[in-house]
Amino acid sequence: MTTNTTRDFEPAPVFQLASQPPARIFVDAPLPELLALGRIVVIRYRTENLRIVPVFGKAALEVSPRIGHLHITVDDAAWHWVDASGEPIIITSLVPGPHKVLVELADPTHRIIDSAIVEFEVPQQPTPSE
Repeated sequence: MTTNTTRDFEPAPVFQLASQPPARIFVDAPLPELLALGRIVVIRYRTENLRIVPVFGKAALEVSPRIGHLHITVDDAAWHWVDASGEPIIITSLVPGPHKVLVELADPTHRIIDSAIVEFEVPQQPTPSE
């Protein structure tokens, strides 16, 4: 049996860690195949040193390895939504033109830990000819 020692793994969620490295988020550009269809945006992301789960509140800060969720803001809106699914971000019905999505990594009390911005353009779709 051989062991691969060149790959770093996330901590196994089976015991409390004495210390944890900073949590980080990495966000991809929207999937180009779907963006080309217009008005649907699928954004993949991954986190390091934090698991995305739907657990909230001050007591959840004691969970180890660390847990949290996302805050997502589209086009500098005054509001955002919370996502704790761990699934890709899917946004529909955006008008053609440039857009910006702010993806924030938050702890269970909604304190922002890290963030990333994705900018893209939804293409104008041809109008159907009659």
